[in-house]
Amino acid sequence: MGVSVDRLTKIYGQQRAVDNLTFDAPKGKVTGFLGPNGAGKSTTMKIATGYLDATQGEVWVNDIPVSRDPVKVKKLIGYLPEHNPLYLEMYVREFLIFIAKAYGLRRKLIRDRVTEMVGVCGLEEEAHKKIKMLSKGFRQRVGLAKALLPDPEILILDEPTSGLDPNQIVEIRQVIKSASEDKTVILSTHIMQEVEAICDKVVIIDKGKLVTDSSLADLKESKSDSTVYSVTFEEDVNVELIEKLKSVNAIESLNPGQLRVEASSEKFRKEIIKHASDHQLPLVSVRKEGQSLEEIFQSLTESKEVGS
Repeated sequence: MGVSVDRLTKIYGQQRAVDNLTFDAPKGKVTGFLGPNGAGKSTTMKIATGYLDATQGEVWVNDIPVSRDPVKVKKLIGYLPEHNPLYLEMYVREFLIFIAKAYGLRRKLIRDRVTEMVGVCGLEEEAHKKIKMLSKGFRQRVGLAKALLPDPEILILDEPTSGLDPNQIVEIRQVIKSASEDKTVILSTHIMQEVEAICDKVVIIDKGKLVTDSSLADLKESKSDSTVYSVTFEEDVNVELIEKLKSVNAIESLNPGQLRVEASSEKFRKEIIKHASDHQLPLVSVRKEGQSLEEIFQSLTESKEVGS
């Protein structure tokens, strides 16, 4: 169960927007779907939700092929696209009731379900307003409420926290994480902190092709061979002398006594300890740093810009 993308290809003229792409998004986990601008993420999600036909390959949603039964698949999916489509002249509660009816929810359940989603997405004070009166952040909340409304088995979210303030982002992350307990969630975002906060696995594509499909923990561990060190002394030191050590490629002074050193080998640790001893410097720690998710992303893709 979940979403399975199998050798998916989408061609526009001479351009391969998606190129023989294969990955799985399992139930009960949040799958982060990442890639540079133009990598093919939105195209893949539109095919998975039945809004766009594939050139080749297939997407399976809970073992149902999207190309063969897109209507049935759409009933299983809650989708928040990148450009959140809303009826701006409708009131928030009115709009959600309209969407609930379109999904075919039973009349007796509609008002209770709408009220629940208004609360879950923090829209209580906005529910009586027309959507056109809302800020971008609150419009995103309406879009998320719309996606969650039918209690879908699959939740596909394209930049769900776009336009939200830091407090709103934390709240929406909690909503998404909670929803993932019994759903399949695919989350596309350009915010790496968001991936680290809520994603269980990461799929990265570049120019339509798969770059990596891994659990977040395994991805970070496999790329933890960076030779960057955090070095701390009790007091300020002569950076120029440390820069002359054989294995030092680059050095950055962060604070008095705190350095970030890029080294060519593991020998740096012995070199800095000997240097501190020879010059009677109060060395506190030498700690090897792993790569950040941003650095891993950049190392795996040709483009250095994270986006949609």
